[in-house]
Amino acid sequence: MISRRRMLTAAAPLLGLGLLGCAPTGSTPATGQAGPAGSTNETDKPVKLNPDRIFNAEWETHQKTFMSWPNRQIWGKDLAYVRDDIAKVARAITQFEEVVMLASPGEEAEARYQCGSGVTVLTLGVDDLWSRDTVPVFVNGAGGLRGVDFNFNGWGNKQQHGNDGGVAKALLAALGMPRIQTPIVAEAGSLETDGQGTLLVTKSSMLNDNRNPGMSLEQLDAGLKDLLGVSKVIWFDGVYGQDITDAHVDSLARFTAPGKVLLDVPGEGAPVDDWSRSSEQARSLLQDSRDANGRAFEIIDLPQPDFSKIRGQDDDFLASYVNFYVANGAVLLPQFGDKKADQRAQGILQDHFPGRKVIALDIDTIASGGGGIHCATHDLPVVAV
Repeated sequence: MISRRRMLTAAAPLLGLGLLGCAPTGSTPATGQAGPAGSTNETDKPVKLNPDRIFNAEWETHQKTFMSWPNRQIWGKDLAYVRDDIAKVARAITQFEEVVMLASPGEEAEARYQCGSGVTVLTLGVDDLWSRDTVPVFVNGAGGLRGVDFNFNGWGNKQQHGNDGGVAKALLAALGMPRIQTPIVAEAGSLETDGQGTLLVTKSSMLNDNRNPGMSLEQLDAGLKDLLGVSKVIWFDGVYGQDITDAHVDSLARFTAPGKVLLDVPGEGAPVDDWSRSSEQARSLLQDSRDANGRAFEIIDLPQPDFSKIRGQDDDFLASYVNFYVANGAVLLPQFGDKKADQRAQGILQDHFPGRKVIALDIDTIASGGGGIHCATHDLPVVAV
């Protein structure tokens, strides 16, 4: 199994697989390192915004959820276990909305069998389960829904993506939906919105030569505003080069409503490290910032579990409750075996989504790959009226 959480030692062999644009092993970003002390990490220069694009918040009504059926080439001996996790998540979501499982040719029958009759299986070549990052980012507008293809490149060519790199284009073709092309390389796990014009992003996952060489923060900021119809982008520093995603925002900070942000914070006994410093930097920046409508942010801590009490003990295990998914009528979040922390997280989510059922799931194999429920799901919003 190839992990997403840490930089892959397997990156070097992938260079021989004919991947286009692979960066040399051990390359480091030449742009986008943390800004100077006191930097707001915001760019408020006037840009010509696109009024015909709305990037919906996840709590707005969905048509359906897309997921992807993982394959043996990526997961190896852990395939059966991770497929159990994916099927479990899919079955839970089907209680509230339709789930479409993308499965490679020849894998459809197994996906149908494990996920059950409530899940629709769509034949489409995929490599891995991370549909949050491979499925297009959907935007609403007067012309209906369109999909932004952010040119998935295996998180900076760290993992093979011969199929996953084409998922966005192929799915939009299958849906008969217009495709918006862009020179920007990004993943939806690096984009968090309140649905009212505010976007949270980590610099490390975008202002990085493994995605967008030569592009400045100002260029990326203006591009995201135009593509997604947002008017305010808040750029957290993130963490460079310590996991395959370069620190996606969806495991750091998530909106529960406009102006309200759940922040991933270290659990009991956690060391002071780059990840804890990233959390504190995000807190500081949010405290000093306003959203697109001038509101101050209410920051709610969502502590990680005590790592000495969880089931997953390897370094790659992603034990972040912030990687939850908001479905129609439900919130799905992981639980890790630290009963006190699991219950605390469920209570916090229930407080902030009072009209939804909070469902906690064991997803240890997904987590061992460095991801969570949010990473494995991607919502399709309803068409704006």
